[in-house]
Amino acid sequence: MIVMDIKVDNFFAFRNFHINTSYPKKIVDSYIEQEFLEGRSNFRYKKVNVLMGANATGKTSIGKMIMHIFNFMDHKNFENLVKLICDNTSQAFFSIDFVVEQYCLYRVITKISPMTQGKYTSSDIDVLVKCTNIGTRDSYETCSSRLDILPENKEDNYMEELNKVHGLSWMFQYPMGSFAKNSIYKPENPLLYTQILNYTLQALDPSVERVEAVGSVENTYVIKIKDHSVVMQDGKFTTPELLSSGTKAGVEVADMISSIFSGEHGFYYCDEKFSYIHSDIEKAFLTIMIQRLKNNSQLFFTTHNTDILDMPLPKHSFSFLKRDIHDSAQPIKCICASEYLKRNTDSLRSAADNDLFSASPSLDFIYKIAEL
Repeated sequence: MIVMDIKVDNFFAFRNFHINTSYPKKIVDSYIEQEFLEGRSNFRYKKVNVLMGANATGKTSIGKMIMHIFNFMDHKNFENLVKLICDNTSQAFFSIDFVVEQYCLYRVITKISPMTQGKYTSSDIDVLVKCTNIGTRDSYETCSSRLDILPENKEDNYMEELNKVHGLSWMFQYPMGSFAKNSIYKPENPLLYTQILNYTLQALDPSVERVEAVGSVENTYVIKIKDHSVVMQDGKFTTPELLSSGTKAGVEVADMISSIFSGEHGFYYCDEKFSYIHSDIEKAFLTIMIQRLKNNSQLFFTTHNTDILDMPLPKHSFSFLKRDIHDSAQPIKCICASEYLKRNTDSLRSAADNDLFSASPSLDFIYKIAEL
């Protein structure tokens, strides 16, 4: 599953927000293998999307928005989606283009009417689903143009309309405590997962001696730490106080790496899972994720770590989220680095250090503290 285009209005702090993950021409000798659909070399997409930006610019919110859109399409329940609406006296809107395994490009357009009866009802939800097959010579742009002119043949209600969507597959990981989990990770390959979990936790915490699976209990592991043992069952710890924040975050990092290795999903969103982890370790884990990402898959990776800019990734892999409180029409913008840096010799690190994208945090209020 690959997300190609997202438009969001009146959810969270997003107004007229837009992000697109196609790119215009093939990159020669790219560090990322096969940034196009397998068997569809003209259909190019950004396989790796690194989102950067200051605090409160929407890095986590856009991931949550995408996840709620996926859940809405999959479960056809609008109640959690409408909780994200910022102004319930105005229409809320999203549009998403995405690819599934059957070489189909879907477009799902959803409009939610303003609340009038003190709560939202199914009659407030208007959904349109369009789909076109991706031919061997098609690009995203040609398929998108076909969707633009397709007639609107809608079913009687939004749930029947969403029944047209097939092939959804995703995995999200968020910072600890920021968002309740809606599922428990159960690896398809428990032996591989145990090895990945063992090496991950040992890399993050030298006091971890080994990790072993408890064969008699499903999805249960023992983390050996010198004179202590911590049992983890379904991702929860018996004695979490014995583990550092970085070590606990490492479990979910291992979950995602295991899923990427096994190709369990097509879409991955890894949101600031390395806040407690050394920069070099974060870069090493991201390298592994990129190397093992399967064809026709996609990774979104959010971070504050500017050392990531030094990795040999295409410039189009990097986007910067910028918040402008003075622009009520579009307070959060997504700026793709490749829109500004056209030449191979352009330095992404220098551009970011010199705030070419106007995405650096404001320090004015911090300096005011010194004046007190």
